[in-house]
Amino acid sequence: MDKKIVFLDIDGTLVNSEKKITKATKDSLMRIQKAGVKLAIASGRPSKGVIPYAEELELEKYAGYILPFNGGNIINYQTKEVVYSNTLSMDVLKKAYELSKEYGLELITYRGDVILSETDDNPYLLIESTINKMDVEKVDCVYDAVVEPPVKCLLLGDGDYLGKIENEIREKIGENANVFRSEPFFMEVVPQGIDKAAAIAALIKKIGIEREETIAFGDGFNDVSMVEYAGLGVAMSNGCDKIKEVADRIAPDNNSDGIAVVIDDVFGV
Repeated sequence: MDKKIVFLDIDGTLVNSEKKITKATKDSLMRIQKAGVKLAIASGRPSKGVIPYAEELELEKYAGYILPFNGGNIINYQTKEVVYSNTLSMDVLKKAYELSKEYGLELITYRGDVILSETDDNPYLLIESTINKMDVEKVDCVYDAVVEPPVKCLLLGDGDYLGKIENEIREKIGENANVFRSEPFFMEVVPQGIDKAAAIAALIKKIGIEREETIAFGDGFNDVSMVEYAGLGVAMSNGCDKIKEVADRIAPDNNSDGIAVVIDDVFGV
């Protein structure tokens, strides 16, 4: 069955270590768009952090999609229509905030195009701010500063420490949220049922594409469900062990035009 849509994670997948799309990768993706294949960028980043790559790949011209917040929002990039949206309950946000204090973690969330944080010098916060080119607003209490339910929040901490407490945090937050790490030092708290696989399923149902007609590329913990779900799931060779276990295919790493190698092989262009 021919592939009709390609889902792309950003960090460690679409972009190289310099956060740039390589020429070979861009050329391959532009060729398949011109041939009628849709692109969808599915990232844990907020919308502002996804838009520069949507612009570079001309998703507006070719009617592609962006799925920021791990699919918490699905946006038709041509029309800017929000196809799907889900938000975190304030009760879950409060519980996550309380747990951040209990476990000595930093909690951040978003209000519009700014990151809300109780510090402005946490090294993991600075990574999130830099990657997404978002300003940080330092507040006395993140929970009190939220004016409407956010799409997600992040618990920041050392990767080894987060690995040890991840299951405890998940159990204490309960069934009303999904908890996972998108990076070793980022523990995401999102509405239950929100992950990249669920977002793919929602989008392809709406636009009439079969699961078998999808390709997904990823490298991180938050890409596992997407790569496992897709008709052809591709893990980058620089990816985590877990994603390689569920992938149908391993691509060269993100610094070696991995996406281009697979795209050119699958589509023969």
